[in-house]
Amino acid sequence: MRRWLPHYLALAAIWGTSFLFIKVGVRELHPLWLTFGRVAAGVLILLAVLAVTRDRLPRDARLWGHLAVVALLGVVLPFTLFGFGEQRVSSVLAGIWNAATPLAALPLAVLLFRTERMTARLAAGVGIGFAGVLVVLGVWRGVGGAQLTGQLMCFGAAMCYAVAIPYQKKFIAGRAGSGVSMAAAQLLAALAMLAVAAPLLAGPPPAVTALSADVLLCVLALGALGTGIAFVLNFQVIRVAGASTSTSVTYLMPVVATLVGVLVLREHLHWNQPAGAVIVLAGVAVSQGLLLRRRGA
Repeated sequence: MRRWLPHYLALAAIWGTSFLFIKVGVRELHPLWLTFGRVAAGVLILLAVLAVTRDRLPRDARLWGHLAVVALLGVVLPFTLFGFGEQRVSSVLAGIWNAATPLAALPLAVLLFRTERMTARLAAGVGIGFAGVLVVLGVWRGVGGAQLTGQLMCFGAAMCYAVAIPYQKKFIAGRAGSGVSMAAAQLLAALAMLAVAAPLLAGPPPAVTALSADVLLCVLALGALGTGIAFVLNFQVIRVAGASTSTSVTYLMPVVATLVGVLVLREHLHWNQPAGAVIVLAGVAVSQGLLLRRRGA
């Protein structure tokens, strides 16, 4: 555990605090330019890692096409949607919605990509998770306005991840090349898309001198830590402890997001939000068979 647990806990801390950085960043930056900044910083970090390790980018044109799809669905759209969402809801809620990603990925893997098979356990987990979503929304109070729009944007970001994960598993997993090389190529494709989309949809880039130090530091943290170094840490966890252990970091991220949101940003937390998050995560655990594995062990 000494070989992977420190990396695992660092991942939970980095990705969990990313929602705080986004919340601060969108105070002065359009979400598209925030995404552009964090992706650009992440690209620089990963290219530096490739240079140090003497690794190289993929050379297969078809693979680059698949990586471009994952860049759109797993980077450009979700990063930007979380930015728009956090203009309307708290970073705590955004972190909770991110926890729904594995739950949304399972039905898509069954119905669209056919990388998983529908079972009673999976159906039960999805049903439990959907109940948790309703609790997070607080449907008994009625929802609407900017709060609902923000939550739907965050859920849309989770759905983007949910499509990108099985797509990557089907078309990219198992291809020749290191994980760092694949991630660097993916971020380069995302950066190219953002270089076109951001000026068209968000106007000219803001002057760096016009941004506060807090926002600049948050952009650098999102890129260098959350989009760059975090991937290297995640690759180490996958290599030593396996992919299942790596994906379970999703269980810790909402906890970190909630703690930093409440303690640092003084955000308010309603009882139904953590309660709903627990139900969502229980649904994920049931659908993935984690409870049965633990009982068998």
